[in-house]
Amino acid sequence: MGPHALLVEVGGGEEAGALHAELLRRRECGELPPVREIVPAARTVLLDGLDDPRALASDIVRWDVPPLDSVPGRELRIPVRYDGPDLGDVARLWKVRPEEVPEIVGAVRFRVAFCGFAPGFGYLTGLPERYRLPRRATPRTAVPAGSLALAGEYAGVYPRSSPGGWQLVGRTDTVLWDPAREPAALLAPGTRVRFAAEDPAAGDTGRAGPAEGHADD
Repeated sequence: MGPHALLVEVGGGEEAGALHAELLRRRECGELPPVREIVPAARTVLLDGLDDPRALASDIVRWDVPPLDSVPGRELRIPVRYDGPDLGDVARLWKVRPEEVPEIVGAVRFRVAFCGFAPGFGYLTGLPERYRLPRRATPRTAVPAGSLALAGEYAGVYPRSSPGGWQLVGRTDTVLWDPAREPAALLAPGTRVRFAAEDPAAGDTGRAGPAEGHADD
């Protein structure tokens, strides 16, 4: 990863999230050597811009990292109209009625595990194992911006129109990526997210709900 970088590999997403949260805490408290970037992924955390990566590598293996559930974080409420083209297929795979899908998704407290694929796209974990879904056999050439999608263990919202093979269950007008906003990305690793069902006929303001920006303690 370069002479000033350290890539820490762990056992899975929960461990990566917990390590990322602990690294951020230690940086804020001045307990971490100066580092330019801390970037989580599915099973790794990358630290870039270190003066002495080897020293941190030797130290980090001795850390006592708190479990992820004990780490407070910001929570967002994102309104969704559950009218996606794959809603019926998802209900069939889950063996429920289509009208039950919003309730199932809305009951999950998702967490942004990491970001990628496109600016503003967050990979959200939290789906119980029984609700994990395969990708579509044939990806779409264009998925509308704001589409709420499910695939494998992840949920995500497409910040712009792009190809994609995830199962589309709904759509939001909330803006996930806005270069004129600070920060430009609404979702960041560690953010908690809940999807609130809205009437498909009702309009939306394009903004996240009242929990935006507030810590959930």
